[in-house]
Amino acid sequence: MNLILKLILNRNFILVLAVVLGMTIGDYALHLKEYTIYILAITMIFSTTGIDSKALLPVKKLFKPMLIGSFLNYFVFGFVVLVLAWFLMPTKDLFLGMVVIVAAPPGVAVIPFAGILKGDIEYSILGVFGAFLASIIIAPILVEIFASGASISAWSLFILMIKLVLIPLVASRFLLYKPVFKYVAKVRGKVVDWGFAIIIFTAVGMNRDVFFSDPKILILASVVLLTGTFGIGSLYELFSKKTGIKYERSITQVLLLTIKSSGFSVVTAMTLFGKEAAIPSAILAVIVLLYLLFLSIRLDITESRTSKN
Repeated sequence: MNLILKLILNRNFILVLAVVLGMTIGDYALHLKEYTIYILAITMIFSTTGIDSKALLPVKKLFKPMLIGSFLNYFVFGFVVLVLAWFLMPTKDLFLGMVVIVAAPPGVAVIPFAGILKGDIEYSILGVFGAFLASIIIAPILVEIFASGASISAWSLFILMIKLVLIPLVASRFLLYKPVFKYVAKVRGKVVDWGFAIIIFTAVGMNRDVFFSDPKILILASVVLLTGTFGIGSLYELFSKKTGIKYERSITQVLLLTIKSSGFSVVTAMTLFGKEAAIPSAILAVIVLLYLLFLSIRLDITESRTSKN
């Protein structure tokens, strides 16, 4: 019984389960679509409690990590993904789905995984916070540039970003008060895991016919997103070694570079451009999981070898 309980509470199992259920009983996903924006808002409130207000002070130490985090997450990742997507995505909606991924803020998982991978946790908080704020401005600009022919305005996306980024970020500050947080801390991880799982289930379920009937889309989107995670992540690690950046800072910057909020991009893509645009984000959720597992396993192997020597 304890084993089963541990399994259903495991983040990796929950995400894989969401994908499997989306593929098998995805017909029910349609009933959840109208609620995904509210599920995401609640999930974002709980997930952003990981951004500690104390770590943001004094203000002067914010600027460099904020700028670097934003540059890596939007401009470096964005350049690679958008160039590949421009040539490889077979439909405009799929390309716009990639634009939404680039416009999405980094996944808050960057912060705990900076700790798991023995990176710089404070730097990760500052980088994520800066990229979150930058997304409010960058996302509408990207839509204005790449989705000019779509029936969506940059202003409507700006309002959506306020609702899904800024308001949850502010609301999460109230959950950090000690009398409240002792209860929030007990359920935060599960609320976030299951919230994102429901969103991924919805995206996969609504598009499962595409996955089964047109594997070409799955392959092409995977090529773009694997390059945007494993590819540029590995190249940046090589760059860091050559330029003498310490491991703690380097691995944190790799996370800021490669980890996007797939749940956020799923809901934004579906809300703005329809279900097909959410396909890349559903694929991204799996690829990000694989990449984080890869980094964790690699660290375990490295430490094991070091201890033997």
